[in-house]
Amino acid sequence: MVRWLVRYLGVYKEFVGNAFAEASSYRMHFILLILMDQLFYFSTLGSVSFIFDHVAVIGPWGRNEFMFFTAFMLAVDHLHMTFVSESFWNFSFDLRTGRLDFVLLRPLNTLFSLFFRYIRPATMINFVTPWAFLIHFGRAVDLGLGQWVSLPFLVVFSLIFLVSMEILISMLMFWTVEAFGINFLRMQLQNISRWPDFVYRGAARRFFTLVIPVLLVGSTPVKALLNPSEHARDLLGMLVMMLVIWAAIRFFWRLGLRSYESASS
Repeated sequence: MVRWLVRYLGVYKEFVGNAFAEASSYRMHFILLILMDQLFYFSTLGSVSFIFDHVAVIGPWGRNEFMFFTAFMLAVDHLHMTFVSESFWNFSFDLRTGRLDFVLLRPLNTLFSLFFRYIRPATMINFVTPWAFLIHFGRAVDLGLGQWVSLPFLVVFSLIFLVSMEILISMLMFWTVEAFGINFLRMQLQNISRWPDFVYRGAARRFFTLVIPVLLVGSTPVKALLNPSEHARDLLGMLVMMLVIWAAIRFFWRLGLRSYESASS
């Protein structure tokens, strides 16, 4: 187990080094990505703050709780954009060009090579803003010591849950081949997850909680942080659902490989 972990960390270190080498070759693009991320963080929080200039509460949450939720999702988004987002756009290229043949031949887990290969260094170094907001609004909602300790673990847990859903959705590329439709669907689901579940009603809330459970990404962990006595158990249900998603990924990955027409076929 230790040897396996050391091996993959070594490979990932090379991924990060290559990403920084490539990013440093396009300095203007690198700077623009930093500015774009900063604009996204401030505009997202500014939009929520603007809403609370006109209303006192939304559902059960006031300004501080809602801003903490938004900061939590920005922290998840920061990790997502840094470590996995770029890889989804390259998956269909691998399928179309037959480059997936070479990925399959590597002595590494194929899903690791496909979905964790590309890193965005510009977003990586932008970590101060989203995490500073998360700490600021965590203090505003008066988190306790146990909640502070569990906070980074829940951010990572939410990230894993989101990425698992996205990988499952990306399996559709085996049959559509073209990535734009699937990737834009994936991005729209991210937009839905950036709002707490109680802003949705009826069929929409049930669909995005049970069928495509993107509303669990932020709502369940944040509710568990704000009110552990009532919602901590909901994390177990989220974990069970994630295990189901992993089983589905395994099934559709094998099914997709059977229909994959490689460059040599």
